Amino acid sequence: MRRRRGSTAPEGTRDAEPTHTAAPDPGTPDSGTPEAVAHPAQDTSLELYDEAAQAAAAQVISRYSTSFGLGTRLLPRAQRRHIESVYAMVRVADEIVDTYQGPDAATLLDGFEAEVERAMGGSFSTNLVAHAFGSTARAVGIERELVDPFFASMRMDLLRTQHDEASLAAYIHGSAEVVGEMCLAVFVNTSTGPRPLDPELRAGARSLGSAYQKVNFLRDLGADTAELGRSYFPGVTASSLTDHRLAELVADCRADLDAARGPLARLPRRAQVGVRTTVDIYERLLDRIAATPASELAGRRIRVPNQTKLVLAARNLAHRGAATPGSTTAATA
Repeated sequence: MRRRRGSTAPEGTRDAEPTHTAAPDPGTPDSGTPEAVAHPAQDTSLELYDEAAQAAAAQVISRYSTSFGLGTRLLPRAQRRHIESVYAMVRVADEIVDTYQGPDAATLLDGFEAEVERAMGGSFSTNLVAHAFGSTARAVGIERELVDPFFASMRMDLLRTQHDEASLAAYIHGSAEVVGEMCLAVFVNTSTGPRPLDPELRAGARSLGSAYQKVNFLRDLGADTAELGRSYFPGVTASSLTDHRLAELVADCRADLDAARGPLARLPRRAQVGVRTTVDIYERLLDRIAATPASELAGRRIRVPNQTKLVLAARNLAHRGAATPGSTTAATA
C-alpha cells in the first residue's frame, strides 16, 4: 500500500505530497502547529517526553499529507493531537513495507508492531511515534481488535502482489476500515475517555475508510504496477483496465461514500468539519479519475490542487454545523 491509508480524517493515507499548505484558521486560539512548551532545565518528567512524542507525530502528517493534514487542522486541538498520532503510526508501518522495502522489512515491521503493542499497554517506548500512539490508544479506547488487522494487512503487502475478492476485502479491512474506526474513537471519545463505539457510526467509518482506500488504488494504479509490481483490484492492471471496468470501480467508491454520509452526520460538530473537508477532497479526486480515460490513468498523477482543497475547507468552515458530511459536494463540485 504505497504511501496510502484510508481513514475518516486523516489518509486510508497514500496522498503523500510533501507540500506545506496553509489551512484556514478554524477560529480557535491555536493554528495547528505543535506548540512549544517551556520546561525547567531540570524537568525530567515523562510529560516532556510525551510532548516530544506528540510533536514527532505531528511532524509526520505535516510532511506527508495535504488532504488529511488539512482536514486534521480543522479539528479541535485535543482531537487533532490524537489523529496525528494515529496517522503517524499508520504512516511508519506503511513506509516500512512500501518505501523502505529492504530485506529486513518484515523484521522491522514486527519490531514496530511490538513497540506499538507495548506502548498501548502503558509501557515507555523509545520509538516516539509508537509512544504517541500508545498514549492516544489508551485515552480514547483503541484496542488490539483494530490494531492487529492493520498490521496483518501491512504484512500482506510484503507477501502478495495480486488479490482475489476475499483477500482484497481482508486487506481493505485492515489497511483502511479499522483505521477509520480508530479515528472514530478519537472523534467521539476524546472528551469522555474510552467507551464502546456506536455500531452505526462504526459502519460509517469503515465505509469511508474503504472508499478512500479504493480511490487511492485507482489513483496509484500505474505506480503500484510499475514500482511495486502490485495489483489490488482482482484482474485489473494498468494495461488491462478498460473504461467500463473503471466506471464500475468508480461507482463502487461512490457507493461507499454514500453509505458513510448518514452515520457520519452524527459526529461531533467540529469533527464533521474536518471529515467533510476530506470527503469533499476525495470526491473531487474521484471525479477527476472518472473523467480520465482508462488508457491514460496509469500515466497520470491525478490530484486535487492545493488551492481547491483550501476553498473546500473554507466553505466547510463557513457552513460549520449547517451540513452533513458530503452534503456540500454538489455545491462545491
